[in-house]
Amino acid sequence: MNLFKKIHLFLYLFALAIAFEGCSSSGQTKMKHTEWCRIRYENAEELFKKGKYGRTTDKLEEILATCAGTGYMEQAQFLMAESYFNMEDWIEARGEYGSFILNFPGSPFIETAEFRKAISSFNMEFRVSRDEANTTIAMKDFERYLSNYPDSPLRDSVNYYYNLLVERLAEKEFQTARLYMRMDKYQAAVIYLKEFLETYPKSKRHTEALFMITEAYNELDQFETAKLYLNIARNEAAPDDKDSQKKIEKTEKKIDKSELAFAKRMKKDSQKKKFWKEDRQMQN
Repeated sequence: MNLFKKIHLFLYLFALAIAFEGCSSSGQTKMKHTEWCRIRYENAEELFKKGKYGRTTDKLEEILATCAGTGYMEQAQFLMAESYFNMEDWIEARGEYGSFILNFPGSPFIETAEFRKAISSFNMEFRVSRDEANTTIAMKDFERYLSNYPDSPLRDSVNYYYNLLVERLAEKEFQTARLYMRMDKYQAAVIYLKEFLETYPKSKRHTEALFMITEAYNELDQFETAKLYLNIARNEAAPDDKDSQKKIEKTEKKIDKSELAFAKRMKKDSQKKKFWKEDRQMQN
């Protein structure tokens, strides 16, 4: 809640307290506090049903601030979380679901709250080029949900979202390796690609990573290792995958060409060293 809303709520509650006190001292019939909370909650529910989620949260803030002990706190807290969830305000939604889980662990809404808390974490903004903290948080939320509800009918959905999060982390690792390749820092690229292939064997980038690490080792003049990874790509490629087969053939020719060029350089360097050695001997 922003500062303006906090001030507005404080003034409203202060005026309400004075009104209640005035009613009591004047002998007028005082509305029971629980009744007041009930009416307020029903108003919030009506606003929620109409899709007026912002106004719903305003009403619920009043209830959460004044209705402790009336039996409406649980429903109000959950409806607050649901309102932010429907507004796609994922940060606020996750916070409200978290508060609900902490305050009402025995609620019949607890499983729904834990699932939607994880979904909120999933939807919190994440970019491959930035820190993956939100992704890690979401993964932990889904892991906690499955741990608490292993037989949940939502298990397949949880696994689907979880695998998407794993792919996000894999993508960051892959893009880092690609960046090093573009910078001609092949040794650094190899480190990231090896980690990627070991950690994310089911990633959609797996085949692409195999070709990339093959290229990196080829640039490092480590031809046998390059051929090893190319053979892995060959063994994993489907026989009818023409694009992969064509790329394997092209890469194989490139390695052979690089290996031949390397041998020629070595021979030339050897001849130069031999010439320099003979030249020094003659001078002596």
